[in-house]
Amino acid sequence: MKSVALVCAGLLAGFVTAGRVRATPGGRALLDDIDDYVRRFLGAVVSGYRQRESELRAAAPEG
Repeated sequence: MKSVALVCAGLLAGFVTAGRVRATPGGRALLDDIDDYVRRFLGAVVSGYRQRESELRAAAPEG
């Protein structure tokens, strides 16, 4: 139970910190850059996963 409380406290602290950072122009730009990077990274991961999945489906014997 202590672990759950610590995780919740950490999440709350992270949200509060992000809110305060986003309130400044430089902080907003920083968080927007991070958001853009994460979205591009996840897009590349999804694209690679779909490409590999189609390769495996094409190579799999029909049955």
